[in-house]
Formats: sequence, C-alpha cells, structure tokens
Amino acid sequence: MLNWVNHLGNVAWERARMRTPEETAGGPRYVPALGYHFLTPLYDTVIALMTRESTWRKALIKQIAADQRDVVVDVGCGTGTLAVMLKRTSPYTTVYGIDPDPGVLGLAEIKARDKGVLVHFMQGYGAEVAERAASLRVTKVVSSLVLHQVPLDGKREILANMHAALKPGGEIHIADYGLQRSALMRLLFRQIQNLDGYRATQANAEGIVPVLMEEIGFDGVRENRVIATPTGSISLYSGRKAA
Repeated sequence: MLNWVNHLGNVAWERARMRTPEETAGGPRYVPALGYHFLTPLYDTVIALMTRESTWRKALIKQIAADQRDVVVDVGCGTGTLAVMLKRTSPYTTVYGIDPDPGVLGLAEIKARDKGVLVHFMQGYGAEVAERAASLRVTKVVSSLVLHQVPLDGKREILANMHAALKPGGEIHIADYGLQRSALMRLLFRQIQNLDGYRATQANAEGIVPVLMEEIGFDGVRENRVIATPTGSISLYSGRKAA
C-alpha cells in the first residue's frame, strides 16, 4: 500500500511540472479529487482501498441521522458517494451535493442515476456554497475527506461557508483525517501527506478541525468516533449552529 500511494504521489508531482499556462499563472480554484484531474477516475477505487470507506461512511450516515424533514447539503460532494448513500438511507430527505469540479459531478450524477435516487448536484465555489444554500433552509451540512486537502485559510473558509449555509439550530457533520494519536497512525498518514501535500494535511494531523469549528462559531463541537484506517485515523465530528 505504501509503495502504491507513494507512486501516485510521484505521478502527481510529475503532473505538477507539466501544468498548463493557465494553471501555472493562476492556479486551480479548488483541489481536484486525488489532487489532479487525471487521477479523478481512480478516486472511488483508491478511497475504498485506502480508508475503510464502508466503515466510516456507515458511521457518518448513522451520526447524521437524516429524516424526511431534513434538507442536507454535502459540501465538496466529489463523486457523490455520501450524498447517494444519504438519499438511499432516507428517501424522503432532500439532498444536495455541491462541488467545484464538473468532472466529479458528472460521475456523481451517473452514480445517482444508476442507484435510482434523486440528488440535486450543483457546481459551486467557496462563498457560492452559502449563497446557493441560503434559500434552501438547510438543516444539516456534511463534508467528508475535504478539509485535509486544503490550506489552513481554506479550511476556515469552508467551515465558515458551511456555518452560513445552515439555518439556526442546524447541524454540521464531518468525516476527515483528524488528530493522529499514535506513532503508527502518524506513519500511515504520511501516505496521505505524500499524495495531498504536507503543508495542507499537517494541521489536520495535529487536531485543528474541532478547534476551527469552535472558532467559526459552532456550538457543542464533538469528536464522536475515531476510525483507524490503512492511511491514518479518520475522525467523525459534529456541531450545531446556535438557534
């Protein structure tokens, strides 16, 4: 596993040296799945192999506990796995998936269609998430494996937009790499750091996510579960926007 992920990291580094002039001049406005667009088709396979995906996603779905009254927005929905699972688990819940990457949204739409569920997928960046969600009366915002990929300011921005998107009393639910508590978990997490970069990921490994959630203004922030995986531990967090 280590050698394979290191290989993906080396491929991504070589791709970075061949960026288009537009990418080099301005840089991408978002981090694509697995860091680079050309790796997007591998995303679902890699996540399944590297993260004990079935375990933590089922735990997150249980934590969210969506019902027919909920309007749920999956921020950074990627290929739509979580959004589709939410809809299949709670068919009368209204589910939206927002992501800036049109490539992964295309995969998400195919996945929802194949599973026979209706999820509303929308392309959006940063503050657009809050703006688009403002009229939806969102009761729960969720995110999985997004925050560890972005720099510290980006983590704050994403969480602030999630807070703004929620109606008073709404809930936030996050699954992501969190505090790596043991030497083994820190060693395994280096695979993710090789792939997604040390600068963005290290803050997660030091336990920054719940700290930022509280700074943004979420109440009752909790780390509900820690799940060991072949690439480090994934934490499930929750909080609430004041009523």
